[in-house]
Amino acid sequence: MRKQPPMKPTDERGHGFATRAIHAGEHADPATGAHNTPIYQTTTYAFDSLEAKAAALEGAPGTFVYTRGGNPTTAALEAKIAALEGAEAAVAAASGMGVIMAALRSLARSGDHIIAADNVYYWANIYLNEDAPLDGIEVSRVDITDLDAVRAAFRPNTNVLYCEFLSNPAINVANIPALAALAREHGATLVVDNTFTSPYLFRPLEHGAHLSLHSATKYISGHGDALAGVISGSAELIAPILRQVEILGSCISPFNSWLLLRGVKTLDLRMERHCSNALELARFLQQQPEVSEVRYAGLESHPGHSIARDLTGGRYGGMLSFRLHTQPGDNQADRLANNLKLCAHAVSLGDVSTLVWPHRSDVYGELVRVSVGCENIQDIIADFEQAFEGLGTRRS
Repeated sequence: MRKQPPMKPTDERGHGFATRAIHAGEHADPATGAHNTPIYQTTTYAFDSLEAKAAALEGAPGTFVYTRGGNPTTAALEAKIAALEGAEAAVAAASGMGVIMAALRSLARSGDHIIAADNVYYWANIYLNEDAPLDGIEVSRVDITDLDAVRAAFRPNTNVLYCEFLSNPAINVANIPALAALAREHGATLVVDNTFTSPYLFRPLEHGAHLSLHSATKYISGHGDALAGVISGSAELIAPILRQVEILGSCISPFNSWLLLRGVKTLDLRMERHCSNALELARFLQQQPEVSEVRYAGLESHPGHSIARDLTGGRYGGMLSFRLHTQPGDNQADRLANNLKLCAHAVSLGDVSTLVWPHRSDVYGELVRVSVGCENIQDIIADFEQAFEGLGTRRS
């Protein structure tokens, strides 16, 4: 199994976030002098000697045997993400679910117990409700914002506390420092999905979490052109997660690693625009007669606003959701999304383009989730204005 190479002496961990996003983990290619990290589009690696082969098989830092377990382009990405998260190590996989599954499988097996938030990503929810019990893993679902409920859910066999900092799609805010204290008190590992804020806005490890993961498809990539997942933490916790990535065969392609290396360099610039646009759109939506509730952590009306403000320094990301005044069967949310012209009626999030997706669930009801992009905010608002007018419910 590959080991993470040590950070090179010129590593930028002491520099600001933007500098690390651009430079950390990367250096001129030693073979050609290429300034950008090459795409090492190879499945296997040749050895000059039996000694070199033995060292690679033992996992010597900076050596590779087969791209399922490691690749130079991917290693550069992993080093960069670790630097951005303030972590010892990181692992990339083919998707966000790739790292979620690798993490949970490395931490919980038959007879163990997981406490998980009741509002999490769709496929993580499927695993927790349907597949984990088939593996003999007990799962308790709780309102992660209710610390008393979380505390009461711990059992002697609880190994994992799993949540999202800003939940998908209800935008519930998890008090990560308080949850970290509970996890450590009970000897459990706190795993935080931080996809909605990115490491630019919030770094869970700095607040006591053990592992921080992202669907890197989203804000880390930022351009809707690469599937990937990344997870960061201590070298001790990351090593068995890497092993699970290899066992599950969920390795990331070198090309996607390169796309993420390119995308993450502008993360701070993009997130600033996402944040400012989302706050303006949220305030606009609050004033619309068709809207009954807007859920955005930057609004003072949001129940988790003060926690989010304290943990993010007053920037709340690009994700919001809202409810419409609807009657059963009127399909107002779908009609609104269908009326949009600039903003896309599409799944996923974290793209430079605004993406809108109606959600329905027994847990949070009907919500319209908006991943607010980097377009001019006046154009985004104008598109929603005409979409509302197209519903034909406004009085003159």
